[in-house]
Amino acid sequence: GYTFDYIISNPPFGIDWKKEKDSVEREAKLGESGRFEAGLPAIGDGQMLFLQNGLKKLKPTGRMAIIQNGSSLFNGDAGSGPSNIRKFIIENDRLEAIIQLPNDLFYNTGIATYIWVVSKNKSAERVGKVQLVDASKCFEKRRKSLGSKRNEFTDRCIALIMQAYRAFADGEYRDGDLVVECKVKENDDFKYSKVTIERPLCDESGNPILKKGKPQADSVKRDTENISWKEDIEAYMQKNVYPYAPDAWIDEKKTKVGYEIPFTREFYKYVAPRKSEDIFAVLQELEAQEKSLMSKIMQR
Repeated sequence: GYTFDYIISNPPFGIDWKKEKDSVEREAKLGESGRFEAGLPAIGDGQMLFLQNGLKKLKPTGRMAIIQNGSSLFNGDAGSGPSNIRKFIIENDRLEAIIQLPNDLFYNTGIATYIWVVSKNKSAERVGKVQLVDASKCFEKRRKSLGSKRNEFTDRCIALIMQAYRAFADGEYRDGDLVVECKVKENDDFKYSKVTIERPLCDESGNPILKKGKPQADSVKRDTENISWKEDIEAYMQKNVYPYAPDAWIDEKKTKVGYEIPFTREFYKYVAPRKSEDIFAVLQELEAQEKSLMSKIMQR
């Protein structure tokens, strides 16, 4: 029954909850009286149970920082447990910020990790928005690694991250060779519609098979598309579907709403590949070195 002003949590990644399955599912059925009203994650990854547990135990003015791996950002299709958990947190405006940490920051894993900052009392400027902070390049190398821990945060790193967090604005923040990048998104930027696109079942002559005057769907040709909530669905179909399948239609009964946080895509920067002539020049140089080496070997 305790609730807290602040929670800091570092739950295990990828831990299964098979042993607790019955009790967790019973509590989920309690709805808002329990801790898991938002939904249940995959049985093999219980970290989002810890996320909901912390959220439930916050006071109405409470704030939480909890570490998650990348799966919490995008695992699960529209309508699935993980998607519904993200939906619950974002639609209730609890997600304040997500900060990507550098790899090799923990003793036992080198995977990408993220701090979710969850708040029940956002400041006015943050209402309806989520701040994404890429601090993956903000670290200093350890002189000696400790297991998988090869990088660490110094006071400079922490100060730069806090500068970006407090600024609450798109942009890069630098201190010498340290860099942090920030983007501020609206809650609906993470929302999408998953639509089911049908094509007609045709007879041997290529004519649609009708039933009560309506074409029957061919399950083999069925496809799905995830369409951003902010994009008009019909405009999307006109641009991306109808030019290639003019007989397609959407089965609106199957449309589902999902949430995902494409953190990596938000901060992706295109790097042009090396020019073919540069690659060819390197290959020629290697070939010349090989010939020279073989000549010396044969002379011996």
